[in-house]
Amino acid sequence: MTHHQNPRALLTPAMRGVIERMARAAHVPLHALTPQQARAAYELGADVLDLPPTKLPRVESFTVPARDGFDLPVRLYAPGLASMQPPLPVLVYLHGGGFTIGSIATHDILCRSLSHLAHCAVISVGYRLAPEYRFPVAFEDAWDAVQWVHQHGLELGLDPARIAVGGDSAGGTLAAACALQARDAGLKLALQLLFYPGTCAHADTLSHRTFGKGFVLEAEHVAYFFDLYIPNHADREDWRFAPLNAPDVDGVAPAWFCLAECDPLVDEGLLYADRLRAAGVAVDLELYRGVTHEFIKMGRVLPQARQAHLDAARALRLAFGIAL
Repeated sequence: MTHHQNPRALLTPAMRGVIERMARAAHVPLHALTPQQARAAYELGADVLDLPPTKLPRVESFTVPARDGFDLPVRLYAPGLASMQPPLPVLVYLHGGGFTIGSIATHDILCRSLSHLAHCAVISVGYRLAPEYRFPVAFEDAWDAVQWVHQHGLELGLDPARIAVGGDSAGGTLAAACALQARDAGLKLALQLLFYPGTCAHADTLSHRTFGKGFVLEAEHVAYFFDLYIPNHADREDWRFAPLNAPDVDGVAPAWFCLAECDPLVDEGLLYADRLRAAGVAVDLELYRGVTHEFIKMGRVLPQARQAHLDAARALRLAFGIAL
């Protein structure tokens, strides 16, 4: 991908305004905080630019067991349309945050929006975070949640034959890895919904250099998160962390990609989409111009975020066979 001489010139005026406001606020950068402080700071700012939450008739929090007996928190969202007879198709959603920050709460508005717009259930997974829990725990938790939904979904009015996985950023990495694991396990998924996923072992693509400073997700953040989650560099070659390293991607679920033009992760998203296409996997990719990483949670100020929610919902409805 060719990158601009002056990458800041690519930003939309509204996106530039967001970045300038962030700079003026002069918060201590997340990578200069302890993981606990970074989580608290991210929680505080999570909804500042987001749309107001959509009211849904069914929102339930409960836990599902992970393989080691840990009670994984999950939150179920379901739309209440008279026309929607159960069992409902379901998106298992994995939040972003570098495997270190983020929570069900920080992605509540997004999950509500997707449930409402796609007319499907969403189960958001509170997988365990680094550094308390390092690689591969986040992946194992995510996969355990997918399997649980497949095995027990019907008890909640969910359709085990129509499951999608999705996530943003690190959650997109986990979703892509779950799609690979599902293929290997013979569990058929309807879709992998990937918002600017990380797919490479090392942050070494051209876009990491072009957009590594001053575009929301900075190179220092990436290094900080990677070092907390997966300190052993040899482990980073593992496809559960770097889906691009999977021995093959034949037969994985169809994919919908949402990529941000001004994002360090844009190139690895494009690379993974190309890898899937080359293996004959159906791929739909939207590149949102002039916006950065994390933009889908900025719907109050960025029309691209609102558009991405609609586009993602459309992809889900198509995958689930829900009339558009």
